[in-house]
Amino acid sequence: MKEDFFKYQAQTTPHPLGLQISHAKGSYIYDAQGKAHLDFVAGVSACSLGHCHPRVVQAVRQQAEQYMHVMVYGEYVQQPTVAYAKLLASHLPKQLETTYLVNSGTEAMEGAIKLARRYTGRTQLIAADKGYHGNTMGSLSLMGYEERKSAFRPLIPDVSFIPFNNEKALENITEKTAGVILETIQGGAGFIMPQNDYLAKVRKRCNEVGALLILDEIQPGFGRTGKLFAFEHFNCVPDILVIGKGMASGLPVGAFVSSKTIMDALQQSPKLGHITTFGGNPVIAAASLATLKEITESQLIEQTLAKEKLLRSCLVHPLIKEIRGKGLMLALLLENKKIADYLILTAAKKGLILFWLLFEPKAVRISPPLTISEQEIKEGCDQIISILNTFKPTAVN
Repeated sequence: MKEDFFKYQAQTTPHPLGLQISHAKGSYIYDAQGKAHLDFVAGVSACSLGHCHPRVVQAVRQQAEQYMHVMVYGEYVQQPTVAYAKLLASHLPKQLETTYLVNSGTEAMEGAIKLARRYTGRTQLIAADKGYHGNTMGSLSLMGYEERKSAFRPLIPDVSFIPFNNEKALENITEKTAGVILETIQGGAGFIMPQNDYLAKVRKRCNEVGALLILDEIQPGFGRTGKLFAFEHFNCVPDILVIGKGMASGLPVGAFVSSKTIMDALQQSPKLGHITTFGGNPVIAAASLATLKEITESQLIEQTLAKEKLLRSCLVHPLIKEIRGKGLMLALLLENKKIADYLILTAAKKGLILFWLLFEPKAVRISPPLTISEQEIKEGCDQIISILNTFKPTAVN
């Protein structure tokens, strides 16, 4: 099986981890030998409710037996899709009332880019240095990390970059700007939080010049930071909200959300301004609906901040220089890349799943399912501390 994996499946790096999966349940992934691996990553923040949550599995099974794909997005009335959009709107500020469902976070960002340009009639987009919004060509154009995108140029034109948390740079947002695209919490850069009311100041500047504010909540959304969406912490409501990852607890989905007035710009001049075959798929929508209900009807969001506190109290070690992030979206900042690599790769051998961040080589991701128990947190943290205790400058894996 592993040989076929390397031969027939396209690879994203020369050295994938290559864990052969048997099944997954709750906070654990089981390999082909039956070994349990405690999951501190949740599919990179995607499995909000852990693996194979009964409520999600039941919703998927029930919908699959009724109907699956029946028509391209936006033509037929499909109960789970409409129910999801309505329930999501009930948990958002009133100006975020209309949802366009797509297949991934990066596709949602593509739609948001088009919507901002179409609605404002402007072309300039402003994003943040070391920002990450996906890997399709439009999203890639917003990536503030040249090493990752230079090989794919030319990208879409009229994109500028500003430093995250730099108030002086907000002067670059002008009457020519269609949209300002920011992660509410910068993910790939190392889980960097906005400081000094930064997002509220961006919101104010966008209002002054008529630019749309697009917040990327693909990673911090759906309870991961102790609010349903991270922007709720920062006194800032976007014009367009971009979501994905944890939305369906492990199934592929994304969406962009705005006011009906703004979203209607995609209906005409031209018609079909944004289209998708599988967006709003009823099976995926059923999973999204079950996930949102479970998150909002349970105590998971409130528990997230308590679990963060537990993680921070357990993860104290001389090699851990800082813990960034909020809730269950945390990054351990170590002294150097060698220590980070040692921790992740040694943990993989010992049955604990950790992972890297895109642009910060010294960081180790901790983004477990929201459903992880306190005991599982303690077990994982004990393993991390034990591994760090074995690190020596000459250690190799």
